[in-house]
Amino acid sequence: MPLEAAQMAHFPSLARLRPPRIIRTVAWLIVLGIALAIAILFVPWLQTAEGRGQVTTLNADDRARQVSSLVSGRVEEFYVQDGDFVKKGDPIVRVVDVDPDLLDRLAGEKAQVEAQIAAVEQARSTAAIDVARTLQLYREGLAARRDYEQTLIKVADAGAKLAESRAKLQQIKVKLAQSSAQLVRAPRDGRVQNLNAASGGALIGSGTVLATIAPEHVERAVELYVDGRDIPLVEAGRAVRLEFEGFPAIQFSGWPSFAVGIYDGRVRAVDPTPRGDGLFRVLVEPAPGKTPWPDLRFVRQGGKVLGWIQGDTVTVGYELWRQLNDFPLNFGQEKVGYGQDQKAGGAKADGGSKGAGTGEKKK
Repeated sequence: MPLEAAQMAHFPSLARLRPPRIIRTVAWLIVLGIALAIAILFVPWLQTAEGRGQVTTLNADDRARQVSSLVSGRVEEFYVQDGDFVKKGDPIVRVVDVDPDLLDRLAGEKAQVEAQIAAVEQARSTAAIDVARTLQLYREGLAARRDYEQTLIKVADAGAKLAESRAKLQQIKVKLAQSSAQLVRAPRDGRVQNLNAASGGALIGSGTVLATIAPEHVERAVELYVDGRDIPLVEAGRAVRLEFEGFPAIQFSGWPSFAVGIYDGRVRAVDPTPRGDGLFRVLVEPAPGKTPWPDLRFVRQGGKVLGWIQGDTVTVGYELWRQLNDFPLNFGQEKVGYGQDQKAGGAKADGGSKGAGTGEKKK
């Protein structure tokens, strides 16, 4: 219990004792820290949905494309090397058939079938003349009906043989077209990223990947993968902050104004279904009117990206409470409720006005 002044007079040494200065300093720092922590709880905080992903493109033609063999055979020669720049139509690799005389043999078969077609067409023309002549003789009574029917049968047989020969010629043309595809060409402009060296000199089948070509001039985008808990808040047009791999950056997700080295984006689309791990893909495009993304030679396709999709503004205390309870982002329930109240009020007002109008009519 505290001592009175009269009692303290008997203890002069005790009366002269004072708390050490360091103790008072620590006490003031503790009080100041508590006050500061309480104040921070009421500071505005921008909610964000964090996601990781990579740089991609919106146009599928701008992505790396595999060049495959259209025919079976053996790789005879590569016309390019890894890292070479090619234009659309440039030869990439030559594939030869196992049968070296295949093209000559197909050309001979084609010429033979074409000759057959010409002969059948001539025979059908002659048979058609015979039909007209026999019909005239039959009408004059100089030929039997059986002779006339025989000429019709000859015309029908010639037509069937002609159709069969034309079908055979079409098959030979298809084989020739496939064989002419032995010279594999680049489907578009780009740089050779990877050659299938293991296929050199070996027997390959139709569809074997021979090379990969990646275009250099593309329109970039970012695909982020966001947890399904936060995906209901993500919608087209939401602002996104992006941190590209290899670029030093400082980011406070709740205070975007303090960010350094962060680039802006905008949500373009959200996939309706998740991946196998439950994450939803969000496509992000560059934000108009903002700092452009780094040059393509610094941020290439496939580069890693860390993004923050911005949501509603709440207090730090609310955000801490949400994080501790593992709740989803704020969905703006107050705004939704306010909108519903407005609709209900408007409906009531409309009903009242209609009732008033009805009453006037009754009067």
